[in-house]
Amino acid sequence: METILGAEMRQTCHPVAESSQIASVRRVASNLAAHAGFDETTAGELAIVVTEAATNILKHAGHGVVLLRPLRCGTAQGVEMIALDQGPGFSNLVSSMQDGTTTAGSYGVGLGAMRRLSRGFDIYSAPGKGAAIWAQLWPRHAELPAQSIHYGVVCLPMAGESVSGDSWALAIGATEATVLVADGLGHGPLAAQASELAASITMQQPSLPAATLLQDSHMALRATRGAAVAVARIDMLLEKLSFAGIGNIATYISGGGERRQLVSHNGIVGSNMRKVQEFDAAWSSDTMLLLHSDGLASRWDLKDYPGLEFHHPALVAAVLYRDCCRHRDDVSVLVVRDREGWSQ
Repeated sequence: METILGAEMRQTCHPVAESSQIASVRRVASNLAAHAGFDETTAGELAIVVTEAATNILKHAGHGVVLLRPLRCGTAQGVEMIALDQGPGFSNLVSSMQDGTTTAGSYGVGLGAMRRLSRGFDIYSAPGKGAAIWAQLWPRHAELPAQSIHYGVVCLPMAGESVSGDSWALAIGATEATVLVADGLGHGPLAAQASELAASITMQQPSLPAATLLQDSHMALRATRGAAVAVARIDMLLEKLSFAGIGNIATYISGGGERRQLVSHNGIVGSNMRKVQEFDAAWSSDTMLLLHSDGLASRWDLKDYPGLEFHHPALVAAVLYRDCCRHRDDVSVLVVRDREGWSQ
């Protein structure tokens, strides 16, 4: 199984409210491109995508944010960009994707080029609902192995902190996956130490049952301030999801127009974890798993965003972050779905 630790791919958030900030976010993207080993052509393509996205935010919404994150898939390294705003949105998305199309209050110029330059690309918007654009760029000749799931994540520290006290991790196999979100008590480096330890311990033997992985984390976190932790194991062959959680990581599965919350018990992993219980749920190609820390308000409803659940999981995570973040805590939103559940 390929393991992915969020601590190795930290996300950054860059405000866009004036023209000077476009150059600033482009510089950050250029540094990520250099670290990923992009050649000059691909680095230039990333700069175009980021510049177009930030320019569109400023021109059509007035302000917004660009999220940047380094990526890894197999031995390849890439860069992810998510652009978010709460402007007027697209009046006609199909028309807006045509080169040279632009109308007052809607996007147009540059979207077609952004899609062509990106290895992965998706947009979600609706009139009055703002816009969210997701793009991934990889080295031109990188061979990306097929994965059994698609995932998307937003994991950011609260204002004033340099590191998030939340962590996330994934282990992805041909027919199985293990998913974790952890929220260290408090904020800053000590909270990050606890949550990242839970993630690394879980990824050492990710095929163990979810309840066992929580017990292992509990023993490892005794020397830390502790964390809320949720672990889900997905078995595509058995079409089953197994879940165990301690603390306030909210976990939902949805599919077929219904949403169900999975139960976490009270307690702190590494401190007073009294009861671990594993719950099972059905898993299929149209099931979506969503986990988030308490930095996201709980009163969200995907029904407020028609069609969003059929877009890439990164857009689901990003739109909920944009509209439901509390802004007074670290925040994590991790969304996972079967690879058959989304295709660009």
